[in-house]
Amino acid sequence: MFEQIAGKIWRKIPRRWRQRLIRATQKKFTASAGAIIVNEKKEVLLLEHAMRAGPGWGIPGGFLEHREQADEGLRRELREEIALELKNIRLLRVKTVGSHIEFFFYAEANSPAEIKSREIISIRWFEPDELPEELLLSQKRLIRQVLSGEI
Repeated sequence: MFEQIAGKIWRKIPRRWRQRLIRATQKKFTASAGAIIVNEKKEVLLLEHAMRAGPGWGIPGGFLEHREQADEGLRRELREEIALELKNIRLLRVKTVGSHIEFFFYAEANSPAEIKSREIISIRWFEPDELPEELLLSQKRLIRQVLSGEI
């Protein structure tokens, strides 16, 4: 009975106020998109990032902006940081870490990469069996799963 009355009241509240109430009462989170990017030789692109916590090397990507789709955010970040265009993008997995959501994609490079941002120290294409030692184990595992066809 209470739920029905509350539902009727809720529906009478203007939409923008309902959205504000929802936003004010729900937990906040951040989201990012990253990608396993390969070239025509099936080498994997990694970036040495000045702002990355822990080891400097990692898969390319970055934080999503408000109302930005994950694949669009990935494309934007790569254009801004390394002037790279992508093709054949596909979603691999979505992972939640605390209040952060990570979208992981597979993509193929469709242009040369060059540093365009002070956030990037170095760009390098790696053979799958020559990944940097300091690369996070979770990223190494994901790269190997993708390249072996497991994902």
